[in-house]
Amino acid sequence: MQLSFAVTAGVTLVIGWLIGTGDDTDGATVATWLIGISLFFGGFFATIDAVAGLWARRFQIDFLMIVAALGAVYIGHAAEGALLLVLFSLGHAAEHYALDRAQRSIESLATLRPTSALVADPDSGEVREVAVEALCIGDTVVVRPDSRIAADGVVIDGESNVDQSSVTGESMPVDKLPAAGFDPLVDDWQSLASEHKVFAGTINGGGAMRLRVTRVAEDMTLARVIRMVTEAKTHRSPTQRLTDSFERYFVPAVLTFVVLLLFTFVVFDEPFSASLYRALGVLVAASPCALALATPSAVLSAVARGGRDGVLFKGGGPLEELGRVEVIGLDKTGTLTVGKPAVVEVIAGPGESADETLRIAAAVESHSDHPLAGAIIRAAQQAESSEISDADIENTVMSGRSATDIGLRTPIAVQIRRLTGRGMSATIGTEPVWVGNLRLFQWRTEPRSATAASSADLDSAVEPPQPPDWVVEADRELRHRGQTTMIVCRGEVFLGVIGLADTTRPAAAAMIGLLRKLGIKQVVMLSGDNQFAAEAIAREVGIDEIYGDLSPEDKLDIIERLAERSAVAMIGDGVNDAPALAAATVSIAMGAAGSDVALETADIALMADDLTKLPLAVALSRRASQVIRQNLWISLGMIAVLVPATLMGLQLAVAVVFHEGSTLLVVANALRLLAYRPTAE
Repeated sequence: MQLSFAVTAGVTLVIGWLIGTGDDTDGATVATWLIGISLFFGGFFATIDAVAGLWARRFQIDFLMIVAALGAVYIGHAAEGALLLVLFSLGHAAEHYALDRAQRSIESLATLRPTSALVADPDSGEVREVAVEALCIGDTVVVRPDSRIAADGVVIDGESNVDQSSVTGESMPVDKLPAAGFDPLVDDWQSLASEHKVFAGTINGGGAMRLRVTRVAEDMTLARVIRMVTEAKTHRSPTQRLTDSFERYFVPAVLTFVVLLLFTFVVFDEPFSASLYRALGVLVAASPCALALATPSAVLSAVARGGRDGVLFKGGGPLEELGRVEVIGLDKTGTLTVGKPAVVEVIAGPGESADETLRIAAAVESHSDHPLAGAIIRAAQQAESSEISDADIENTVMSGRSATDIGLRTPIAVQIRRLTGRGMSATIGTEPVWVGNLRLFQWRTEPRSATAASSADLDSAVEPPQPPDWVVEADRELRHRGQTTMIVCRGEVFLGVIGLADTTRPAAAAMIGLLRKLGIKQVVMLSGDNQFAAEAIAREVGIDEIYGDLSPEDKLDIIERLAERSAVAMIGDGVNDAPALAAATVSIAMGAAGSDVALETADIALMADDLTKLPLAVALSRRASQVIRQNLWISLGMIAVLVPATLMGLQLAVAVVFHEGSTLLVVANALRLLAYRPTAE
């Protein structure tokens, strides 16, 4: 509607100006009426906004424009006053259109929310369609091929691949597998592997699935992302707060200066109309329209751009703060690493093979629920080139079934004993087997209290033999490389030493390189793991400063020291690193799509469990900061040029054109962020 009023004002002004150029008296009268109509349509919305501002005791830019137009009419320059309002209304309409475009980029997330779901009755199995708002935790939802998933949940039946780009920004579909026996009323869905979890608004591939609902409609990940992105618009950045404060004093100062200019005719020999015309020109030139839009337009565009790739900025503050960060602290486990241990090395004994060592270890460890058990079974699976899935392995470890239950060709282990803090013992065939750390085999040399505990553990079991020198040396060498060790012994024969470690993410090293190219001067690893393990990962990804064996309080102290020197960002999971995240200039949570705590507590949330989004967040924030600075220079520079020019006699119409042009230029510059692509990618 604003655009139609602005166009009407412009058309009537042009027609009135053309008619008024002749000498015909009747034509001059018609021209006057047309210019009056132009003034009405051009100033309609500006007058409404000006009155609303005065009612709220605020001097707004609309008020300045109305005053300038009325002043021009008063001194006989009605056409120039109409031109002012036409360009001002056209500029406002264009600004609203441009900003609405950025707004629509954000609101388009809402169109991804499904309105209904297919729910299977638990008794009859009958499928019926219900509103998403009616879903309850524990409901079974049927997901058809190539359809949009209606709820956050856990896959309990069927396999497929899911396009999660609308929530996490991941460019490739993600395979989804069932998690057998999951009960959302009892079990914690956030602890499940990502291949079991799905999110509302994502698109299913070619397979049919059934999922168990884990969240009601208003708590689903997509709904919360939409809510947070919408709220981000209202969180003003430091620059925006500064410009708001500047405008609060600048506008009254401009009005005071304009009033003083009205009395120029008293000092200089000129008519009052000339003084008034000059004052009106300064009023237009000094109106901070572009300044008011310089920051919010850039913030809105950057927030919308980040949201498309799964980078959630919670307002202009975190966006600007990340743009000036020079130091980044990274948690190791789950951030630089995959957060899942894996077998990285096997040192086999004389005449023994690594495959046999793994097979024997897997036979015993398949009866354990220790986190390392799954890594041993996975390694044995790979050694056999089996087609057993990671999901089957995890379910086996959690349920306590043996490895043979899932088709892994390992010997059958019986008489399983768990030896607290040391490992396990079992019997395979007629021979005793031990799998554990070095303490399991050196318990006789430990202090008396530990020896008593070990004796209790080994009661009625055959005592393990003493390890030979090569085992002790291999164990020390692997631990020096940052690995956790498991020694495998069958009877009197030591089969080998297995080294396990949390492996680095494939993109970690490239990500560190990109951060350095983007201007990050210092990348620091903060880990609760031992120093050897931390150094091994740091060497692999190219980090120079490493801190290991840290408690949450230690991480907090380091971040506080770093923050004293420069702005620092901390990347973690939002739970264990909460103190350090709170102390950092900017806190960033990775993999926030499946974590309530991370999504709520971090300043910036990387929705996908994907390190490549971190350089994008840094690059986008830096570019947004550049655009904000450019916009400030454009807006303030235009005021600095136009005010002296109008004092020297610049025509009001010319001042209007440059004033409105600078406003449109600022908005257009900010909209470039919607199409931003980092050159470093």
